[in-house]
Amino acid sequence: MSTLHNQDFAAIDAVVAKSAAAAAFWAESSGALRATLLRGLATALEQQQAELVAIADRESGLGEGRLNGEVARTAFQLRGFASEVEAGLPFRQVDDQAITGAPPAGRPRLTRIQRPLGPVAMFSASNFPFAFSVLGGDTASALAAGCPVVIKPHSGHPELSRAVFSLVAGVLRAQGLPEGLLTLAEAPNRAAGTYLVQHPSIAAVAFTGSYQGGKALWQAANDRTRPIPFFGELGSINPLVALPRALEKDSENLAKSLAVSITLGCGQFCTSPGVIVLLDSPHSHRFVAQLGEAIAPITTHRMLTQGMQQGFESAAAAVAANATAVFAPQADGAGPAPRLFATDAASFIANADLREEMFGPAALIVTAQSAAQVAEVLDAVGGTLTTTLWGLESDSEENRLLVRSAQQISGRVLFSGVPTGVAVCHAQQHGGPWPASTAPQSTSVGYAAIERFLRPVALQDAPAWVLG
Repeated sequence: MSTLHNQDFAAIDAVVAKSAAAAAFWAESSGALRATLLRGLATALEQQQAELVAIADRESGLGEGRLNGEVARTAFQLRGFASEVEAGLPFRQVDDQAITGAPPAGRPRLTRIQRPLGPVAMFSASNFPFAFSVLGGDTASALAAGCPVVIKPHSGHPELSRAVFSLVAGVLRAQGLPEGLLTLAEAPNRAAGTYLVQHPSIAAVAFTGSYQGGKALWQAANDRTRPIPFFGELGSINPLVALPRALEKDSENLAKSLAVSITLGCGQFCTSPGVIVLLDSPHSHRFVAQLGEAIAPITTHRMLTQGMQQGFESAAAAVAANATAVFAPQADGAGPAPRLFATDAASFIANADLREEMFGPAALIVTAQSAAQVAEVLDAVGGTLTTTLWGLESDSEENRLLVRSAQQISGRVLFSGVPTGVAVCHAQQHGGPWPASTAPQSTSVGYAAIERFLRPVALQDAPAWVLG
């Protein structure tokens, strides 16, 4: 092992030690204390918003409008998790009183409580420098659950990560809280990231990023002497099914909405619609032409990193080699040109190259011959964050089949609108079967995200002082 790696690992050891030292204190902290911290972080973020947005725009190129909206979302969810803590979500108990007599009717008193897991390693995402980064939803939900957070910043926005962390440190000092509640572990390479995941004091991992990187870290978490939960969001192609009855009504406006969704943020959304499934019909043919017309004038900004653009071009080339180009012009701006490809359902089902995620402004149009074949296309997707179904207003066996198929592979099923945009609320489910996420029973957006970092414990005949 090189000296550089030894230095990286020593720095991680020091950071994790601070987090571990704060774990017992934070696990026993009151809801009021946790809520005060979360609200304090939201206020401090807003107070430094202009300066932070300028840094984020310089590093990411996402634009001040988009980034200001993201700060608003981040502050909103910090305050939302504070309210959930005050409402008692992490402290909920289920109590079954004792019943005299022999089993199975008789039983002792059992009380089910929730305990924080301990220090959480949080790997920031590149595409949301605020909402999925240092003070993003993973950090907010882990703190709300009573877990300290060790933040692994993303290399795509290092200056912003340090600036936000400085803000965090100031809030902790002002509130008289241990600095180990939020710490920054600058793991500059894959080996250091793996070391963080396998550190014996880390109790869980939250990750948002690429399939390759996430899978490697997930395997590292499972290779530990004591495996730990790994809550990873790894990738998604988000199929959108548009039936002829929907296109017959308003295909032009639907095409415009879809074109915006495909190119939003230069296509760098985990919920970007990457596969458009149509039935072979005149309405579908017209819709494809309208979609091409709607996407043609859209210009994109530069992608988050050079590596990300190279990855997009590589994935798009793999799809292009196995499909027909519908719209694929040369780039004439700072970002890559939007593009559309087309194939038939049988080819999509048979060829895994057509199911590769193009993380950028591109989509593949898949034409099926029947609702049953659409269901086969969805089954071939395997796992995705979202599936959108347009045109299922009426009850029929075919529509029921499509709903069942969508629910089987998705964390969220939409019946109108587009999948980009994920509301922070109680009913939200942002996850899905592999490879969308490593833990499809959990969500990384919405207030149920707290539950990832809590472990249930049943207390039998516990004395009053234990139950509080």
